[in-house]
Amino acid sequence: MAIFVITFITFILLSFDGSITIQEVAKGVVLALAITIAAFTVERLSPVHRHWGPGKSGFAKWASIIYYILGPFAAGLYKANVDAAKRIVLGKTNPGIVRFHPKLRSEEGKAFLANSIALTTGALTVDIDEEGYFYVHWIDVESINPTEEQICGPYAKWARRIFG
Repeated sequence: MAIFVITFITFILLSFDGSITIQEVAKGVVLALAITIAAFTVERLSPVHRHWGPGKSGFAKWASIIYYILGPFAAGLYKANVDAAKRIVLGKTNPGIVRFHPKLRSEEGKAFLANSIALTTGALTVDIDEEGYFYVHWIDVESINPTEEQICGPYAKWARRIFG
């Protein structure tokens, strides 16, 4: 039910252009129903044990994710885009691949962090090895042994907080 509601509300918010027609509501219901059925089918066919971190209920986890996206991630995304644009225009880049270990236990946490890094301009997660080390292509390598904070800002801390 939650998937249906979230999908429907998201559709309505994204398609809102000043008024809501009955056709838009019908499209939203059909789309939300299709996505809900697909999600339940996939989950039923391949159930996966998910670890969402110590003490995280479904609501607390989603509230943390939404806060992260609207707060720290949005701020980091803006800052990284401005920084990357300045570096490219001025020609002040020092690209390279760096390695760090964010100490994440869950696959969801690793995927969350890798996507946060990839969506931020100026860095891209190239690989994650079996031991959990991330290899990140970075637009401006500041040192041979950069800190986690230099590479991905607060993103790793948030991934550990939300996913354990």
